Amino acid sequence: MQSQILKVRADIQDPETGIDNRKKVAANMASCLSDSYLLMVKTQGYHWNVVGPLFRSIHLLTEDHYNNLFEAIDELAERIRALGYPSPSSVTEMIALSAIEEDTENPTAEEMIDNLARDHGILARRFRECISRAEEADDVVSADMLTRRIEFHEKAIWMLTAVKSE
Repeated sequence: MQSQILKVRADIQDPETGIDNRKKVAANMASCLSDSYLLMVKTQGYHWNVVGPLFRSIHLLTEDHYNNLFEAIDELAERIRALGYPSPSSVTEMIALSAIEEDTENPTAEEMIDNLARDHGILARRFRECISRAEEADDVVSADMLTRRIEFHEKAIWMLTAVKSE
């Protein structure tokens, strides 16, 4: 006789917490999660491959950033689950949901900084859109979580652009 324990799926649940249109909020959160995941991967790749006179500065900064993004990804995924929906779980799905573009060739250190600053800006703008949707649904928890993430992304833009200032 086979056990049914391992056949459980992450199906949609209805936690009935007073949030209007949880499906729409969860879908928006899935985009934010996907953006964060792909930015983390890009940031870590830059961390590994940066060269030049700013190596140490960029290497340490990108390490801080990908660690922060790693933690955020888990929080975003758990929030989607708390809303009663499965989180994106494949790279293919995340690429489809994300606005972050992959590099087509190996960028220079300066291009890495520019790319990361641009991508953090994309996340800040997309998170603002998701905050509006969460607030429309009376989901203050998701709105608050995304607001905290915007603070990180805006600070990351400042730090990245400061590295290349003359």
